[in-house]
Amino acid sequence: MHHDRSGKPMSAAAMLEYIVGCKWSIRILTLIRQGVDRPGAMTRSIEGLTTKVQNDCLSKMVSFDILEKVAYPEVPPRVEYKLTQFGQWFVAVLDAVAELQQELEAGHPTELNQRQVERPKFSGGASQ
Repeated sequence: MHHDRSGKPMSAAAMLEYIVGCKWSIRILTLIRQGVDRPGAMTRSIEGLTTKVQNDCLSKMVSFDILEKVAYPEVPPRVEYKLTQFGQWFVAVLDAVAELQQELEAGHPTELNQRQVERPKFSGGASQ
């Protein structure tokens, strides 16, 4: 759990802002959801993404338990990133934000109030 400067646990809004504040995070999460889980493949898939920035983004998401880093004891070394259970819940929040944006752009945000929006159930930070 990350904490703010006062030592209190970081709020969900602050965590969302911190992760999404990196312009590459959503693209990286999208690739991982599509099955692109190796860093080299991610770098090749996202034009302009440097290895250093990618590693910073991935490390940040691992530290928040959004991603799990799986290192295989092979030569050459192989590393993959997987969404944790919390990560799946986190991307569901991002999906809801994207849906809200689409509704706002379409000009009918009041329809959101008329629909029952299902919330994913989160039962902890363990990986799936």
